[in-house]
Amino acid sequence: MNFEWTFFVNFGVISVALLIATLLRAKIRFFQRFLIPNALTAGFLLLPFYNYAAPKLGLPQTSLESLIYHLLSISFISMSLRTSSKKTFNKSILSTSTMIVSSLTVQGIIGFGLTFLAIATVFPRLFPSFGLFVPLGFELGPGQALSIGLGWQELGFEGAGSIGLTFAAFGFLWACFGGVFLINLGIRKGWLTEKQGKLLQKSKIRSGVIAEHEHPKAGAFLTTESEAIDSMTVNAAVVAGVYLVTYLFLKLVSWLLGFVGPLGEELAVNLWGLSFVFAAIFAIVVRKLVDAAGVGRVLDDGSLTRISGFSVDLLVAASIGAISLAVLFKNLIPLLVMVTVAGVATMVYTLWISSRVFTDHRFERAIMLYGASTGTLPTGLALLRVLDPEFETPVATDYMYGSGVAFFLVIPYILSINLPAYGFARNDPSRYLIMAALLAVYLVFVIVMFRLLGGKGAFRRPGRIWAGDQGESRVR
Repeated sequence: MNFEWTFFVNFGVISVALLIATLLRAKIRFFQRFLIPNALTAGFLLLPFYNYAAPKLGLPQTSLESLIYHLLSISFISMSLRTSSKKTFNKSILSTSTMIVSSLTVQGIIGFGLTFLAIATVFPRLFPSFGLFVPLGFELGPGQALSIGLGWQELGFEGAGSIGLTFAAFGFLWACFGGVFLINLGIRKGWLTEKQGKLLQKSKIRSGVIAEHEHPKAGAFLTTESEAIDSMTVNAAVVAGVYLVTYLFLKLVSWLLGFVGPLGEELAVNLWGLSFVFAAIFAIVVRKLVDAAGVGRVLDDGSLTRISGFSVDLLVAASIGAISLAVLFKNLIPLLVMVTVAGVATMVYTLWISSRVFTDHRFERAIMLYGASTGTLPTGLALLRVLDPEFETPVATDYMYGSGVAFFLVIPYILSINLPAYGFARNDPSRYLIMAALLAVYLVFVIVMFRLLGGKGAFRRPGRIWAGDQGESRVR
């Protein structure tokens, strides 16, 4: 019987690559030293396969794009369905959310500015949205970069989806190698506490696999009787149900916008590219309804986290495998310039601002923010785990809640990021100016918040990348 196998063949190929990457991480010191996520290694194993071998086997790279698109929404839904926090909102959470917004703002200004500088000088045919892949690929991740990039392809940006994935891949490299560099720099400069220094000196190389003598950690709990229905089935079913609601909502909105005419149809395409935003919103609403109905205990945070982790691992590996090397080489020079400038800038301003707005655990917060601002949340957590193995500090928790606040703050940013592409398609340069104005507004917001949060010490020692120690014993 001739059924459709493409999805499962892709799934199997990616899974094998992840297993090989796990073996490499467990056995080779290089991967352990630089904390390279297994999904990233798997992606680079898949890159030549999907560029050269897979098409001859009937597996084009485009077959990965739908997989990446759906995995992005699934990861957002599963994370948003987790238990709502009852933690008191505090300055550290506000500072974290401000830092997340500042990363998007600075990276957007760098990418957008360098794009128009390139257009005015050596690359006059560069697409106006090219540099906006810096915040999309670095801060938001491969799923968003691909999703929005595919929308730009419809507006004339050739190979935009693959370019977005390439920016994200370089972001992961900056996160891994740059993060380890910052940790070693912190040790040399004495930015860590004495306790942390001793911990790092004693810490063993992380193979990524729990050793036989170590007690396995519980990753999920049963909330149903398995003879009736498995708990993972319930949690996965709720995730799938939320995604179905998202799909039906977007279908309805697209149908209604069709009555507006061509402009409405273009807006509908744009909304489909942002399906992960609506998916997360519906997940939050469903969580509230489930809790109000008194059955919230059925949803297990551990199971939802596993679903999210599963989705992200597959997403990252598939995202790198889906990069078109032909498109990459065609845009290599402007891409390398932008990711280099953005990577260095992210490293510098994260250290500079973190050491001035936070009052506790400054270096841990800086490392967490840097990893998440260049890679993804799991990369940030991996770097933080080097300094805080058991997550005893509030850094990881504060980031989770801060990212929730930042999510709503950056919705106008995400919705407006298509303006340059529409400006190109409609030959309307005013939309470039609107995007520039929006970035300026966000920059003013970030500066004002930085001044309020940093207080009198906001601009102390401006010539130093790190303002000073944490008021604790430092490593010498």
